[in-house]
Amino acid sequence: MDERAALRLLSDELEGAGDDAAVVDGLVVTTDMLHDRTDFPDGTTRYTAGWRAVGASLSDVAAMGAEATAAVAAYAAPTFDRDELLAFVRGASDVCELVDTEYVGGDLDGHDEFTVATTAIGRTDDPVPRSGARPGDVVCVTGTLGRSAAALEYFDRAARRTGDGDDGGTERLLERANDLFQFGPRIAAGRTLAPHATAMMDSSDGLTRSIHQLAEASDCGVAIDSHRIPIDDAVREVADGEDEAFELATTFGEDFELVAALPEDALSAVREGTDVSLSVIGSVRTATDGVTMDGDALVDRGYTHG
Repeated sequence: MDERAALRLLSDELEGAGDDAAVVDGLVVTTDMLHDRTDFPDGTTRYTAGWRAVGASLSDVAAMGAEATAAVAAYAAPTFDRDELLAFVRGASDVCELVDTEYVGGDLDGHDEFTVATTAIGRTDDPVPRSGARPGDVVCVTGTLGRSAAALEYFDRAARRTGDGDDGGTERLLERANDLFQFGPRIAAGRTLAPHATAMMDSSDGLTRSIHQLAEASDCGVAIDSHRIPIDDAVREVADGEDEAFELATTFGEDFELVAALPEDALSAVREGTDVSLSVIGSVRTATDGVTMDGDALVDRGYTHG
């Protein structure tokens, strides 16, 4: 059973399961777990790990249209190295500061693999689920897609250079990779979108999969225009041509941008209210129209645990 099948199983047992976060009396709560082998390539600094781990949970708060209030993390590692532990906490604190919230601590434990479990807390009286998209809405995405895919390629290039009489190139590759691996959770954009969005989620599993998830939750179809998808310039630095760049940007995932459906007449208000770019990439259709890109059926591909 992979992650998606497990989530479907649990949705039958847990009321409200399926959105990016749970909401209880206006309190938004979400949790994530990241592992060294699957989430932090060789060369990922502990600062970046702290930033990224906490940022992933903050992104779920953003996807609910909520204000972030605090974050915590459970940090487990084979040993507690002073510099690594401090770097992790500073990365976690800095990503919280970026979105005007606070990192307030967590827990420590021994483990044979570096592992982080994070929880972010937010607040909203009007959460935005994945399940409200309506035919006629436009489908939008914040920012650009593909930074994490580009980061992974730079990590891989650095690993291939190790031991080759390096002239500083490995360090430069790792600096670039870590920079791309740090991202700004879209809390402010989520707050701006919230009064208008009929459905919203983040793109952590990839844009293509996110579109399918939103369509499934909302019982609707979606038509995507490929030429409108915002591809980050960093992807083109590493991709072998435009086709590969498009593939990485739409299916790799881990970009933590917001994917939202909203009435077209709300676009001006949203764009005026946030400093992040907002690209219209398609429209919501009836369920019988299915999920398409440029008129063809869109294959459901993206990141899945398990």
